[in-house]
Parts: sequence; C-alpha cells; structure tokens
Amino acid sequence: MNVRLQLTILGMLLAVFSIAQNPIVQTYFTADPAPMVYNGTVYVYTSHDEDVTEKNFFTMRDWRCYSSTDMVNWTDHGAVASLKNFTWMDKTNGAWAPQCIERNGKFYLYVPIHGEGIAVLVSDSPTGPFSDPIGKRLIDSDHIWQDIDPTVAIDDNGQAWLYWGNPKLWFVKLNKDMVSYDQSVGANGIVSVEMTPEAFGSKEGRDGKPGTTYTEGPWFYKRNNLYYMVYAAAGIPEYIAYSTASSPEGPWTYKGNIMERAPHLAFTNHAGIIDFKGNSYFFYHDQDLSKGEGFKRSVSLEQFRYNSDGTIPLMVPTKDGVKQSVANLNPFKKVEAETIAWSEGLKTASNSETGVFVTKIESGDYIKVRSVDFGKGAKTFEASVASVSAGGKIEIRIDGKDGNLIEALEVASTGGDQIWKTVSCKVSKIKGVHDVYFVFKGGEGELFSFDWWKFKK
Repeated sequence: MNVRLQLTILGMLLAVFSIAQNPIVQTYFTADPAPMVYNGTVYVYTSHDEDVTEKNFFTMRDWRCYSSTDMVNWTDHGAVASLKNFTWMDKTNGAWAPQCIERNGKFYLYVPIHGEGIAVLVSDSPTGPFSDPIGKRLIDSDHIWQDIDPTVAIDDNGQAWLYWGNPKLWFVKLNKDMVSYDQSVGANGIVSVEMTPEAFGSKEGRDGKPGTTYTEGPWFYKRNNLYYMVYAAAGIPEYIAYSTASSPEGPWTYKGNIMERAPHLAFTNHAGIIDFKGNSYFFYHDQDLSKGEGFKRSVSLEQFRYNSDGTIPLMVPTKDGVKQSVANLNPFKKVEAETIAWSEGLKTASNSETGVFVTKIESGDYIKVRSVDFGKGAKTFEASVASVSAGGKIEIRIDGKDGNLIEALEVASTGGDQIWKTVSCKVSKIKGVHDVYFVFKGGEGELFSFDWWKFKK
C-alpha cells in the first residue's frame, strides 16, 4: 500500500472519529432511554449500569437525567433518583427502565424495581429532587417480577395511560393525581392486553408453543391520529419492533421491525421516540462504549423521518448519530462544563453546593462542544476550576482535538478540590460557528475539576 493511499485511509478514519456522536453519554454507562420534551428542552431519563458489574448481572442503583436544546450537546444533571428514595423496601440493586411525564407543573417519574414492581416519584422540577408520594409500590399486582419497563402518555381527553410488562403487556388508567389508578376496570384496575400474532407478530416461545415477538420495554405515544407501541422484540438478542392502534386501548396491529441486530448492539435494547423542533428522533442503547459488555450499555440516538403513511422506517444504528444540531450554542452565557457532545477519559460528579461538575481529568482528556456560535467574535475566556494538585491547563481548540489553538488557560492549585476559583485568559479572536475542544494538559494523575465556562466579547 503506497503512502498516499495510507494517508487517505487515515484521513477517512479520522473524519469518521471526528463526527462520532454515539453514544451520547461517555462519562457513565447509561441504558433504557426515556426522552421527554418540556419547555423547549429534551430531557432524557436513563437507567445506569455501574462501572463494576456484580454477580454477572445488571448492576443498577439509580436513575440519571441529561438534557439538550440542540440534540448534539447533552448536559448532565446527575443521578436524579435512586433506590434509596423508597424506604418501604430494601433492594440495593434493580433500578431498571424509567419514564417521566409532566402534568400540571409536576413531574412524575415511573420506575421499575426488579422484584419489587413499579413505583412512582414526583418532583416540581424535571431534574428533581424526586420524592416518593405514596410510600408503597404503585401497581398492586400478583406478578411483580414481570412488572418492569413502565411507559406513560396522556391522551387528548386528558386520560393518562400506563403500560408495562415482560413477557406480557398490561395497562392501567391513571387517575388525575397520577399516583393512583382506576380500580373499576380489568382485574382490580389492571388490564391484560391480548397477545396475538396480529397485534405483536408471531414467534415461537421458549416452551416451543406459538407466541408473539413482544418481549419487554414498551414505549407508548400518540402522533397525529395514531397510537404507537414500540417495544423490544424477538427475545434475546432483542430487536425493536412496533404496533399501532386507533385507540389507546388497542386493538393493536403489528407493523414490523424498526431496528434489527448490529455487532455493537447489546443483547437487550430499549427505545424511546420523540418529535422536537420539526424533527423525529429515535433513542436506543448499545454496548459500544464498553467494547461488548452487555451489562454496560450506552444510550445512542438517530434522527429519522416517518413515512408518509405514518409508518416508521427500518433504521440502522450508526456511530455518527445526529449530524446536524437544531440550534447553536451561545458561548457568551455561562455554560456548564458537563454540557458535552463528546468526551474522553473524564467523569462527572456532584454535590449539594456545586451541583454537577467535571472531574477525574487527566492529561490528554478532552471535551467536545458542537455548534458554538461566536458571532462577530470573542476576546476572552473564563472558567471555574478547583484543584488540590499543581493544576494544568485547558487548551482551547476549534474544529478538532488537534485543531487551531486559540489559547491555553493556565490552571494553578486553588487549595482544594472544592475550592472553586474563576480564571481567565485572552483568546485569539474567533468568529462564526465552530466545534470547540477543551483539551486538558498537565502532569501525571488528576489535574483539576471544571464547573463552567464562558467567553466574553
């Protein structure tokens, strides 16, 4: 292979790497995405696979939240709820797939606790703090081990519907308080959906008997005049399929697959779909960040377009994800350091005083922020940092990790890892829209923590 061809291939690989957007979170292993659009912002609630897997099974103790106004940069709001919220049970593992919905200024987070059924939390804010309003599980059934993956939507008449289940599908009609349900329908309020091939496709069950493709992870919503039920299908490994109905109660009609298998997908999958600023988005999870560990999954995202008849096209999971932002980021307002399009090496943490911040920063780590609009130009840069060590520096580069260096901000010791100081520097004048890379440099070990940044004109 000649040198010119080698350089061409290398350039192509670097180009692919530079636009990588999936998974959308690199600082934690996240799964089971549940997007919610509220007040011009997308909030994505996720389960959290711990860095250390215990007993070769899902190790999940809390639920996290991320938000975006542009669909390429995601702000980490930390763990907004955990198993510790529920004092009526003693589970220390099993914080599985959540979903949140807003009603009358309150935010209701429906969560499954593996082996304890479905519970609910409430907050005045989409990012918490959440609290337990009823002091017990929400769904009182005789099959709590199957009561996982709640999904919730409110129809045009104001009726809230909560679906859930593995390997069957159930629903309740929530009362207006959103923390109780109508006991007059079904079996003590719980309605079992008829699982037919016409409704959910045909597949032989584990017992060899005819069954449906439905497995778990339902995602229920209405678009135009059609109700959609998206779900993990076909057993292990899972596909994503969907059914539709003209009524929130069905009857459902099977429509086929949305996402099939790919080498970097986990043996499970879980989808969420929204429309935002005129575009449609499909959330799911894979195992690419963990390099193939199925108990360490990561949320990814694709943009798509519905077919003219309302059907959903078959999608292929990609590494580049969302290619175009729906809004530019304003660098002249304070930006949280944990607002990230892509990162390597570092982590986030939080406390009651500072909130969420970037930490575990070592030399060579970096943060990428996409679609930053400098307008007619920026002259200075400032950042809030804390360091107990000798510190380091933040190289500010544009359009690449090794892109044009507009300045390097020196970070000295602040005297403590929670003693925050604002430091600043002048920058080479930069105009227009660019991707910004904060590349961290210094000696060995942890350098400093990073809370927020801002440019000035």
